[in-house]
Amino acid sequence: MSLTIPVNPNDHVQGPASAAVTLVQYGDFQCPYCGAAYFELKKVRASLGDRLRFVFRHMPLSAIHPMAELAAEAAEAAGAQGKFWAMHDALYEHQRQLSPATITTLATRLGLDMPRFTADLRSRTYAGKVRADFTGGERSGVQGTPAFFIDGERYDGPYDDESLLEVLLQAASAA
Repeated sequence: MSLTIPVNPNDHVQGPASAAVTLVQYGDFQCPYCGAAYFELKKVRASLGDRLRFVFRHMPLSAIHPMAELAAEAAEAAGAQGKFWAMHDALYEHQRQLSPATITTLATRLGLDMPRFTADLRSRTYAGKVRADFTGGERSGVQGTPAFFIDGERYDGPYDDESLLEVLLQAASAA
């Protein structure tokens, strides 16, 4: 399977566009497997530095993770204030305690404009962005999370840091 929607300006990206390899993740902030992958990906991103462009897209599996959609919208609301990655990290680092109160606490700790953040969540300002990511994932054949694409091609191998680093380095050297 291939990524049907290329990386674009609507995506949340860490790393330069000129990076040797691009890793796209479809993730769910309440998924325990995504939580485990988060810590592995931190190590991989630190190892590769500017050789890696990392892209995160939302895939909240709301039927089994009731807080996932709210968390995704909270990350987008934080992103509107320049704090997407800080909220992304905080949500995964507090995954086991996810609740509306936890999300509010995290937003406060990040120094967000709380009236704006709260209004964005109440009005579901970013529901369309989350839904667009989800739909793009479905079009690319994603059925569960985490789902990874390396340079546009689906990667279904292990996502521990050593395995992922090895396959990303191979992709980078092939580029």
